[in-house]
Amino acid sequence: CLLFVYSQAGSSHHISSGNFKDMSSSGIAVGLNKGFRVTKVAKLASVPGRKGHRGARKVLVRDVIREVTGYAPYEKRILELLRNGLDKKALRLSKAKLGTHSRGKKKREEMQKVLQQQQLAAQKKKAAEKQ
Repeated sequence: CLLFVYSQAGSSHHISSGNFKDMSSSGIAVGLNKGFRVTKVAKLASVPGRKGHRGARKVLVRDVIREVTGYAPYEKRILELLRNGLDKKALRLSKAKLGTHSRGKKKREEMQKVLQQQQLAAQKKKAAEKQ
């Protein structure tokens, strides 16, 4: 933790870096917690802090588009490979289509989630028919 104090003809400017826990001003001019008591304003989340975070509207729009358009042929093939337990082959196919290993892994995970949702929906339908 660093604390730099720059003095200028009667006033002082505090520039601090680091985490100061319970460092509220005491209202006294000297000492560790010196300074005028003020109410601190909460900072808003910065734009870089939100980067990559999907908003609710964007998620909804993408879900509607996916529902209307369905899956691409290579995605259907990946689903078929995953149904047959060929995870490695599914990864190879997705990696070849998408270009990088990490994108391929992400697509395979996405398709596995889709497959799980389909199986869960089928089980619910089967249970509803029995009753």
